[in-house]
Formats: sequence, C-alpha cells, structure tokens
Amino acid sequence: MTGSSSITIRRATREDIAAVVGMLADDPLGSARERIEDPLPQSYYQAFERVDRDPNLQLVVAVDGDGIVVGCLQLAVLPGISSQGGSRGLLEDVRVAKHCRSRGIGEKLVQWAIAEARTKGCMLVELLTHHTRVDAQRFYERLGFARSHVGMTIRF
Repeated sequence: MTGSSSITIRRATREDIAAVVGMLADDPLGSARERIEDPLPQSYYQAFERVDRDPNLQLVVAVDGDGIVVGCLQLAVLPGISSQGGSRGLLEDVRVAKHCRSRGIGEKLVQWAIAEARTKGCMLVELLTHHTRVDAQRFYERLGFARSHVGMTIRF
C-alpha cells in the first residue's frame, strides 16, 4: 500500500508520459480529451519536449517506493504586471492514480508546488478545476485554496 511517506516527487521524463496521459484520461472528462493508444500519439511527446525546455514550466511526477508513477502535476510560473509585477504559480493537470487516492499523495504534490512557487518568487498560486469535480474542489479548499474567480474557456 502506497502512502505519502514513501512518495518521491521528481521532474517528469519522457518515459513517464504514458503514465501521465493514463492518469489524465482516467475520468469521464479526460477520457473525452485524451487518446490512449499504443504507441501514444507523437503529439504528447512533442508537448513534453516543449514543456521540458521551458524554464517557467515544470511537469513533475509522484513516484512510489517501487518506482511507479502514481501522480503528476504541472506548475507554470507566469510573470505579470499586476500584483506589483509579481509572478503567479498556476497548477495544471493535478492527478493521482485512481488506486492511490486518499493516501496523501495529491496533498504532497500540491504542497510541493506551493513551496516551489514561493522559491520562484510567486505572489500567489492559483488553479482551475472543472465545476463537476466537487471532490477536487473540497480537496483544494481543505489545502487553503479559496473560491475567488470564475474560470472561463474557449476550446478550439
């Protein structure tokens, strides 16, 4: 049984992409967006290369004691003019493998991202979560996030 104490958070590698995509696709919303094929479409690897090269982006994975990827998130540091020129951290694609939830792994990932954003000079950390993900909303509120904005998107 994987608990959060045996979890290591590290920068994702190309070899982790299949596990990351698998977690992204593992719910009704994600399964409509992602393509799980063997092999994975090259677009995932091309996107990984762009993320990995960008100094303002970090895709990280949570790995259990056996070296299995059980969680992920992406932290984007966004420089800006508002907040007196302060940067903000944006959390994206926070996921924990279905069989590993409720073990503190997601909390460890988010706390890591908050600390990392602080070290990079961010004034705040924000995230969006789909309005149907009520469990995720409770999770983020428990970690101190507050409902402060209305998120809006245009999909192409």
